[in-house]
Amino acid sequence: MFSLNNLKPADWARKASKRLGRWNGSGKWTFSGKGCKGQKARSGWNIPAWFEWGQTPLFRRMPKLKGFSNALFKKEYNIVNISDLEKICTKWISTIDKQVLIDNNLIGKKNLPIKVLWDWELKSKLLLKVERVSRSAKEAIEKAGGSIEILS
Repeated sequence: MFSLNNLKPADWARKASKRLGRWNGSGKWTFSGKGCKGQKARSGWNIPAWFEWGQTPLFRRMPKLKGFSNALFKKEYNIVNISDLEKICTKWISTIDKQVLIDNNLIGKKNLPIKVLWDWELKSKLLLKVERVSRSAKEAIEKAGGSIEILS
């Protein structure tokens, strides 16, 4: 009688798995289908996931970690030098803010705050609106008669 509890696949439908390493009785004969010698011919062989087959492994190619890196909490700024400000300062532009620096291609990343550094004696009087200014740059700007507005 035909019912679900006595169903089974046909004899030809399932192929038996190749039983390696069972010697001559398995029909594979001398090397039992494992080739000749070597790591993979032994019982219990295992090659770790990080093994690179003779190539110098990744952990040996990498340099040793040295020193301290504060990259997680690093603050990045657009750096602008006083000499750059001197070049764009004219009788029409005396107030320098982020938009003026962007228009004159002095800063690249628009979302980063601006920091002004000293590298030149300033001759022009200007009003500067930036987030950070170095001490020497502040002294040079105030010496030239300019003023600084620190944005937060």
